[in-house]
Amino acid sequence: MKRIVINRNQIGFIIKNNGVKRIVTEGKYWLSFAEKVEIYDMSLPFNVNHNLDVLLTIPEFDEIVEIVEVLDNEIALMFVNNNFSRVLPAGRHVFWKGLADYHFQIESMDSLEVQDSINKSYLMLDVFKPYVSRVKVAEYMSSLLFVNGKFERELLPGEYFFWKYRNELEVLYVDQRVLYMDIPGQEILTKDKVQIRLNVSFQYKVVDVKKALLENQQYDSQLYLLMQMMARTFVADQTLDSLLENKDSIAKTILEEGKKAAEKLGVQLLSMGIKDIILPGEVKEIMSQVLIAEKKAQANTITRREETASTRSLLNTAKLLEENAMLFRLKEMEYVEKIAEKINSISVSGNGQVVDQLKQLFLNK
Repeated sequence: MKRIVINRNQIGFIIKNNGVKRIVTEGKYWLSFAEKVEIYDMSLPFNVNHNLDVLLTIPEFDEIVEIVEVLDNEIALMFVNNNFSRVLPAGRHVFWKGLADYHFQIESMDSLEVQDSINKSYLMLDVFKPYVSRVKVAEYMSSLLFVNGKFERELLPGEYFFWKYRNELEVLYVDQRVLYMDIPGQEILTKDKVQIRLNVSFQYKVVDVKKALLENQQYDSQLYLLMQMMARTFVADQTLDSLLENKDSIAKTILEEGKKAAEKLGVQLLSMGIKDIILPGEVKEIMSQVLIAEKKAQANTITRREETASTRSLLNTAKLLEENAMLFRLKEMEYVEKIAEKINSISVSGNGQVVDQLKQLFLNK
């Protein structure tokens, strides 16, 4: 006979003829010479060297273990002492009873979207990544959900969780804010055969997400090509002078034409402008010379206009002096005064006639 002791955290399998004959818990036991014991620690995961189905035939086995059966289309959320512990995949799972309180929440994965019965905070843990796809749609975004290559529905802003089980998920996103696009460095030959380089920009907004993504491939690339071709077509039909003078009205015309075509892409054009018109070096030089010549001509015109006005003023003054003797005398005195201001002293030499002439100059006739 052999005496054994089973502690509180232990389970003993009594083995006879290579088979489990009985199961013992905490206590002291006597074994016959043909028996031996296998002792397992219940604080460790269940891991025994015997077939589980055989163990289930032993009446005491049900009392010491917790068994969870999870089907292929299910997962089980395992809680230990009311705290979430881990996710159990499909299969049979066995846990020792006694040291901890176990609770299991079995959930089906047959639906597309994860059920509300699962706490959303658990779904964001790494242990759910093999089973759940998390989709987050920002406030300024819209998105389309495809399941196994087929369009399912449009997703509004918010957070979504979908089962991966038997489903291949794809989500396409569209930014619904006002967007900006540049079309730089377009080399175009104008109607009068001048080679220029053009930079164009425009603003747009996606207003029909389904049309943009379901009916068009790479709608943004198509929009770029559409506006590029329209800008080139309209500009090529203008002379350089017309383009420089009317670039705003030309941009407006391109915008109005572009709006009609952009509707087919699910896009609304909001504004458009020709940012830069870059001319070849020799054309710049010629235009500079033309500008200088124009400014010189304007300056000459202004000078001639002022000279004409001055001459006309002198003519009018002469007529007034001719018609009014008193005014003529005052004018003479004004000039004499101006001359006298610049003379410090006067020496007069000659006969008495000079004095008489000066006297007569200051006398009224």
